[in-house]
Amino acid sequence: MNLAEAGRLLADECARYTALGWMRGTSGNLSVRLSSSPLRLAVTASGLDKGELTPSDVVEVDASGTPVHPGPPAPSAEAGLHGRIAAVSGAGAVVHVHVLAPVLAAERWPSGVELRDLEMLKGFGRAAHDDLVTIPVVPNSQDMEVLGDAFEASYRADTPALIVARHGLYVWGSDLRQARHRTECLEWLMRFIIES
Repeated sequence: MNLAEAGRLLADECARYTALGWMRGTSGNLSVRLSSSPLRLAVTASGLDKGELTPSDVVEVDASGTPVHPGPPAPSAEAGLHGRIAAVSGAGAVVHVHVLAPVLAAERWPSGVELRDLEMLKGFGRAAHDDLVTIPVVPNSQDMEVLGDAFEASYRADTPALIVARHGLYVWGSDLRQARHRTECLEWLMRFIIES
């Protein structure tokens, strides 16, 4: 995939999440893998209204989140965490949205949010019954290396999500579509447990 194609896909996905109210203001960011060796990602640019993103509002970054071609636009400040998630998990896409339910769930269960015996878990890639799924919760930090270390310490290959306390949700998949489906299912699951 080239940067232009990635930009079109990312702009479309951002518009979708903005319409759901999951990327308020300029919050949230998405990335998609451009290459694996070396690892390169296209990540949404910093400080822009995600509902108005154009295909050129993306930046190519390396595994540490550093722009491959410095200059405007700047990548999201969280590009380094996207790089770490992609490197460790092998993900083709990472979604970071500021949905309320996971943040509230993390307030109640700061050691991890446990889910089980819910049909929607199948859409998240897990079994609907007799499968305890724990979504890791890590403390927020403005230092992406600290957040990356916390992600790695809590990472499980069968649980493609991370809640950053008092911040938001990261979900990943093989591509943007799978990451979106997992994000939608996980948001439903989080709403269920905090509202039940």
